[in-house]
Amino acid sequence: MQPAVEFRGISKHFGAVKANTDVSFSIAKGAIHGLVGENGAGKSTLMSILYGYYKADGGEILLDGQPRQIRTSQEAIRLGIGMVHQHFMLVENMTVLDNVMLGTEGGFRLAAHRHETEKKLREICARYRLDVDPLATIHDLSVGAQQRVEILKQIYRSANILILDEPTAVLTAQETESLFEILRLFKEQGKTIILITHKLQEIKDITDTVTVMRAGRVIGAVQTADTSKEELANMMVGRPIENNLPRGAYKPGKPVLEVRDLQLKDSSGVPLLEDIGFTLRAGEIVAIAGVSGNGQSELMEILSGMRLPTGGEADFEGKPLPFNRHDPDGLPLEFRHLGIAHVPEDRLRDGVVKNFSVMQNTVLGYQDHLKGAFGLFDFKHIAARCESLLKEFDVRPPNPDLRIGLLSGGNQQKVVIAREVLARPKLMLVGQPTRGVDIGTIEAIHTQLLALRDAGVAILLVSVELEEVRALADRILVMCGGRITGELKIEEFDTTRIGLLMGGMHKS
Repeated sequence: MQPAVEFRGISKHFGAVKANTDVSFSIAKGAIHGLVGENGAGKSTLMSILYGYYKADGGEILLDGQPRQIRTSQEAIRLGIGMVHQHFMLVENMTVLDNVMLGTEGGFRLAAHRHETEKKLREICARYRLDVDPLATIHDLSVGAQQRVEILKQIYRSANILILDEPTAVLTAQETESLFEILRLFKEQGKTIILITHKLQEIKDITDTVTVMRAGRVIGAVQTADTSKEELANMMVGRPIENNLPRGAYKPGKPVLEVRDLQLKDSSGVPLLEDIGFTLRAGEIVAIAGVSGNGQSELMEILSGMRLPTGGEADFEGKPLPFNRHDPDGLPLEFRHLGIAHVPEDRLRDGVVKNFSVMQNTVLGYQDHLKGAFGLFDFKHIAARCESLLKEFDVRPPNPDLRIGLLSGGNQQKVVIAREVLARPKLMLVGQPTRGVDIGTIEAIHTQLLALRDAGVAILLVSVELEEVRALADRILVMCGGRITGELKIEEFDTTRIGLLMGGMHKS
């Protein structure tokens, strides 16, 4: 049987950056094929070429044994290729039906076309067990349901080759298993699936074959059943991965952050946070575990000055945080000046400005600290600082003038974390630090956070990854429904107990 997709000698450069170099491999028809590699390895670039976003500088693509020129995404869609992006391409104030119809409205037959489309969507949902209401508004749907909408769009467009880029990065364990059930059903229907993920356990759980890329080249392709997570990790980064990172003894110091009875209500008066109280000391990492959407994001926004609470108070180094000031827009900068650094959960929304250069992004939030005589920026110093940062944190490519939006997600994350670490904070707020990053970068980020902890920095970590919580935390707070449902020492770590607390069972 002809492969569904075959890449022959694909190369793609962006200026001096070699994103893909002589990439060749094939993907069997009706298989789930994993594509793994470090951030910046060229995976997303290659899939963007297949989907018509980019044009390759060299090489060719064969679909069902036939060479194809895919110049646009519209051509890719006509050829039966669909792509679900890591950051969803949905209009949030429109319905599922309207999002699916965008670009295929039907002209003067709009009303009739809407009726036909809704009927077809309901048939697809029933056939593939997608559990989506075509008349629901996107912003009312969970993240998992929004992802099912993206998949629904591709099936509606008759996609036989489905590309998923980091599809589980923002999903719960239950949503991930639901997605995998859908993918297995697709496979039974003869569809071909290409799965880009950094979670090697997922590769083992769902794929038939896997291709490993490093620095824009193919390192190897193996049958999933014949390999291990350790072998794949070594192929990805070119060296063994250290599972037990060095950390100093747990010796917490003075309280850095004390939160008492913190409250938050939305504009309709619905409670988002209730009775939040805890203490965070110098030299410790306190992790907040819980399913996304249970108040963790709102808590981090309040403690970073991005949002005002509706009740309660918090002390930083024994002094109240100024939640009652008249100019709340200036709070994030004021909090940074106090020594509170923040790695936001959504780096694209809150951590970087995509159209700014890497060097400009290393300055954001700390620009006042980098002014020289007469209040002018010392650009020579900023450039030298940025060059050192890129080298120390292994940002690839190490080009300070490159637009940060052109970096992979993991390398963007490295820039954000490096910027906050170099500020030498007293308190570090870290939201989902390794979401969508590769195993080598995870190791580097964890090493940095443990080094900060050992240097006496207080760290509040929010993560949905329990293995990350286990690897980093000294103490664990569990949240559900805007409340803290329990607290555990790391020696008490138990996934079943944590799972019950995440489901709202309060600690007795």
